[in-house]
Amino acid sequence: MAELDTSGGGKKGGGKVRTKKQSTRVDLTAMVDLAFLLITFFILTTTLQKPKAMDLVMPDKDPLKDVRLPVPESRTMTVLLGTKNQVEWFIGAPPDHLVAGPTKDNFGKNGIRKSLLEEGAKIKASSGKEMIVLIKPSNKSTYADMVSIMDELNIVGNQERAIVPITALDISLLTRDGLN
Repeated sequence: MAELDTSGGGKKGGGKVRTKKQSTRVDLTAMVDLAFLLITFFILTTTLQKPKAMDLVMPDKDPLKDVRLPVPESRTMTVLLGTKNQVEWFIGAPPDHLVAGPTKDNFGKNGIRKSLLEEGAKIKASSGKEMIVLIKPSNKSTYADMVSIMDELNIVGNQERAIVPITALDISLLTRDGLN
């Protein structure tokens, strides 16, 4: 139980006789209980961080509206999502790069982000247009990898991107390099 003691009085010098003041006793228990109730109320009713969702525009399922535009291979970067937070990427079509192989990378500023910036600048300088990024997640890649690559594309400012199904040739590249 909390108390507030305001005792006063006592004898001071000077010869006058003063009456001793009675001490005032204030019980603070109710106020402490109220404070804890208010703290508990605000903790339970406050949301610390609202969940965020990523907007993803998917094409219509109507086969009559399935219009595919040709994509120039010279402006296309294909990113294959593998296991263990690893990615492989290449410019152009995969048959051209089977001998040299795609570049194996990871996420972060010295990984795929650096490659996206460098290759995007080369393509912008040569064609005058922005690079198109095709993202191909494998069966072994995780949702976190998909979110990471979308974040990397947002960081570098790439707006031309598509999520496309992975092909057998792409899976063979991932398997050859130990990412599938």
